[in-house]
Amino acid sequence: MRIAQVSPLIESVPPAGYGGTERIVHYLTEELVRLGHEVTLFASGDSHTSARLEPCSPSALRQAGVTDYLGYHMAMLERVYRRAHEFDIIHFHVDHVHYPFSRRHSVAHVTTLHGRLDLPELDPVFDEYPEMPVVSISNAQRRPRPGLNWQATIYHGMPVDRFWPVASPGKYLAFLGRVSAEKGLHDAVAIAEAAGMELWVAAKIDPVIDQDYLDRIGRALLRRPCVRFLGEIGDDRKNEFLAGAYALLFPIDWEEPFGMVMMEAIACGTPVIAYARGSVPEVLDDGVTGFVVRDVDGALAALERVRDFDRRRCRQVFERRFSSWRMARDYLDCYQRLLRARLLPHSGGLKRAN
Repeated sequence: MRIAQVSPLIESVPPAGYGGTERIVHYLTEELVRLGHEVTLFASGDSHTSARLEPCSPSALRQAGVTDYLGYHMAMLERVYRRAHEFDIIHFHVDHVHYPFSRRHSVAHVTTLHGRLDLPELDPVFDEYPEMPVVSISNAQRRPRPGLNWQATIYHGMPVDRFWPVASPGKYLAFLGRVSAEKGLHDAVAIAEAAGMELWVAAKIDPVIDQDYLDRIGRALLRRPCVRFLGEIGDDRKNEFLAGAYALLFPIDWEEPFGMVMMEAIACGTPVIAYARGSVPEVLDDGVTGFVVRDVDGALAALERVRDFDRRRCRQVFERRFSSWRMARDYLDCYQRLLRARLLPHSGGLKRAN
């Protein structure tokens, strides 16, 4: 199959540090190539891939200091559709910015929606383009928009040899992600302080979108005695960081669409202690890959249960549920359904699937 993968240009593929969407694009692209498909990746010029790279910016926009991404993405979409006849299907990972292009071209396409869907400012675009075929990354992500043209829910995956458990995990708690209100650093610190444990924080600081949180409490939290701040880390350090932790804290304060850090910790055999928001009850097998709790007290009770946690079983669940092979096969099934629907006479266009 001839497949185009269209990535955001904000980070490289794979990203050097923070960047969940671009990391998933990388895992999916590499697995599709490994399975023998002809893949073209539209991404930043500093990306690294086994596919054919179509560079659409000299480098990742965030690293280059660019803050307005729209112009670069519009130019990229022009290039995508200039070459549309070369592909059987185009897979978009750029939210909804391509919808006007996609409506006016006949090539098969699908969009994975990677972000939150509960924002009222999204109403106009989804009301105008209800026919666009989309994929959710959890069933929880769909809840605010049940009427979209959903084709599948496909959980993220990663190579099974990317991360591994360690024989003797450490005694620190881990926090991985971004210093922000929705990621719940304040509760992570409260949990660590109440437990008398050290909290290692490997997190991105975004002074643009998280400035208010940083000014109010974020920077002060990073100076607390129990906190060891490591800054933003890449995949080269992530395995050691996660596998060496007693547990990963994920006390989110928003409806998380997936939560890649949970999957990464599970791959390391490290238990995740997470608040029951968004996708958490779907991604975690409570008591097997982690503990689903509701507040600080629940997290403290879960820490007591970590003593008997089976890290080997946790890793086995990762290999079954979250491999990049499984993810790629799920997407290939989705692509083939979309292509078959286009060949059916009098089909009336793309139909919604569940």
